[in-house]
This record gives sequence, structure tokens and C-alpha cells, in this order.
Amino acid sequence: MLPPPDVPNLTSRGLVACLIALAAATLSPATLASQRGDADLAGRAKAIHERVLTLDTHNDIDPAHFTAACNYTQRLTTQVNLPKMQEGGLDVSFLIAYVGQGPLTPEGYADAYRQVVAKFDAVHRLTEQIAPARIGLALTPDDVIRVAQSGRKVAVIGIENGYAIGTDPARVREFYQRGGRYLSLAHNGHNQLSDSNTGEATNDAPNNGVSPLGQQVIAEMNRLGMMVDVSHPSKASMMQTVALSKAPIIASHSAVRALGNHSRNMDDEQLLAMKKNGGVVQIVAFANYVKVPPAPAPARVRGAGGVGRGAAEGDPAAQCPIEGPIEGPNEAPGASGRVPVPGRATVGDFVNHVDYAVKLIGIDHVGISSDFDGGGGVDGWDSAAETFNVTLELVRRGYSEQDISKLWSGNLLRVWREVEQVAARLQRQAP
Repeated sequence: MLPPPDVPNLTSRGLVACLIALAAATLSPATLASQRGDADLAGRAKAIHERVLTLDTHNDIDPAHFTAACNYTQRLTTQVNLPKMQEGGLDVSFLIAYVGQGPLTPEGYADAYRQVVAKFDAVHRLTEQIAPARIGLALTPDDVIRVAQSGRKVAVIGIENGYAIGTDPARVREFYQRGGRYLSLAHNGHNQLSDSNTGEATNDAPNNGVSPLGQQVIAEMNRLGMMVDVSHPSKASMMQTVALSKAPIIASHSAVRALGNHSRNMDDEQLLAMKKNGGVVQIVAFANYVKVPPAPAPARVRGAGGVGRGAAEGDPAAQCPIEGPIEGPNEAPGASGRVPVPGRATVGDFVNHVDYAVKLIGIDHVGISSDFDGGGGVDGWDSAAETFNVTLELVRRGYSEQDISKLWSGNLLRVWREVEQVAARLQRQAP
């Protein structure tokens, strides 16, 4: 049926446009200016995000997601994979060879070694066989720049928990040769190298910080050029490591204790020690560390250290969980698809920790990490696909492009280069 002569024939698209124009006409000048300001800020943030090198120092993995049939070329439910890195503009991911703490026995050490080697092999399989045209393994800071400039994503290997070294310091060299570029002496539980932060709750410290074997491991890491990570060890161990290490150290994923009273976070004394050491604290976007719950939180479930949200190691149904497209009118491309949880830490809360650390120890000693697929994430940055939201919040708070570049990668790469320089000097001095 034709419309009456004086009624315009509006398509649905035309009707929407008319409604938008009508709504805009009714907005106050202040509201319109605010919207224009938000658009300008987002545009500036987008341009900065595309120019800086974005680097996340802690993403856990499961070898089950590094096979020919199931791997990071697919948009898995893991918080990190290549499609999500591309969507969010995350350039560099430290993929973690993690092992949970077990018994200090020959059998325990052997099992830990097996788990860690499987994760080393998984990263090499991804970068050398599965997707070498899309992601490359970096062994030096210069490699990071070179691979990124080739248009590929960058993988670096970090080692979480020196438990897998067993009682043989020579394992440090083996892990370095396999590609490991940082190592934390301990995780959640004391081991043969170091006491853990968990001893604060149980009031025990069998090593009184770093053990004699742990001291040997630190010396070997310095000699080889492997960064020492102090995110999980006890405060005493961390402070001793500052004194023992001949090179700057890192905290690969720690938040600020003054804002979140958790033993995994660093207090002001530790932060200032990191500055004096010349190191860098990679502030972690882990909701329960950023905004500590008032009641004791349930024990952290780590399984294989990268099995994704709630999946269990060995569960066949969870081994290759493909994530469908994000749907819904309020979801932007690259969004996590999860409904915000009331009271959960947000990306704004996370940047509060960045602000605090920058004000206390300076912009040159602070970086960014997520602990994705190891329990990490906050509302607004709950997967690599939402990485831009961090840059947006930093721009909103007035950080310059130079500052943002330092936070995202510049400071970590500077420390890594200094660690290499110390190693070169120590190797020249060795008989």
C-alpha cells in the first residue's frame, strides 16, 4: 500500500537517523560538549594505543591449547589468544611456564620439571610450527622490537615457581636455553629456594627468606641474563633478593598493598626498594588483589595454570573451548561478554594502583600486567580483547604518550636490557 501523499516514506535506517537528530537537538550544550570531549579523548587514546608497544608480563597457559587441533589461532575462551590480542591491540605476551607447589622430594621435583618442560615446548610449538607467521618468540629486548615491527605478535617465556629447578642450579641454564627470560623463586607455598608470601598467614618461614640454594640460583640468573621475579616470594625473601641481585629485578604481577591489604601485594617499603634497585613493578589487574574482599577469599584454583575460567585440567570438554561471537546491543567489538559483577574491581580501580606506585616511586619503575588465565582480570580489562581500555583510562587521567609507552613496555624492556648488560660484564669477569 502506498503511503498518503503528505507522509514521507521513511526506511528503518532513515527513521533511526531522524530519531538520533531529534535526540541531539534536545541535548543541552553542556551535554553535547561532554560527548564531544569523550569522543576526542577516545580518539587520542586510540591513536596512542596504536603507536605504543603494549606488553603484558604474565599470561598463564595450558599445553592442551597448543596443539594442531586446538590452539591460540582460534578465539578460545582463554583470556589470551591471538584473535583477542589482535582485537585489543596487545602486542607482547609473556607466556608462563608455571607449576604449582608440591612436595620437596625427588618425585615432586621430577613431576614439576615435566610440567614446566611441557609448557616450554608448547610455546615453541606455537611460534615455530602452528603460527610462525602470526607470532614469534623473543629471546632479547631487541627481538621483541624486531618481531613486533614485522607485524606479528610477540611471545616471551616467563617461569613461575623455581620449584622445578629441584636441587640442581644447572637447571637455570637449561631453562634459559629453552627460552625462559624471568623466573620467580617461589609461588604459593614455600620451596627449596625461597619462602612464599603465603607464610604471612601461617606465620612460618622455613628458609628465613632465600635459602642458600636460592642464593646460588639468583647468582646464576644474574650471570646468564635472566630476570629475577619477586611477585610471589615472601617480603623477607624479596628484600634479600634486592640485596643479593647484581642486576635490577622485576615483580612480574603485583599490586599495591596500601590500596589492597593482601600478602601478594607490595607495601611502600618494598616499592621503594624496587626503585632503589632500579627494577620495575608490573601492577597486576587481578580483581581480588586490586580490591581485596572484606572476607577471606576462597583459595585460588590454579589447576594447570592456564586452563581458562573455571575449566579443570584433564576435562576433555574443556580442552578446546571455542568462544562464540559477542552478542547484544551493549557489547562493543572485543568486549569480554561478561556481565559486570557488583563490587568487583574495575579498570579504574586497577589504574588507581598504577597512580599510587607512580607517585611513590616514579614513572620509570612501574609497568602493567594482567595474570590472565591464572585468575587475573578486572571489569573493563577481563581479556586481551579489552586491552585498549587500560590505555583509555591512562589518557583520561592525564598520562602523556611517553609515560604510557614506559608503563606498557618501555620500563620492562629497559630493565631487561640492564640485566643483559650485567650478565655480559659478569661473563667477562668469570675465569
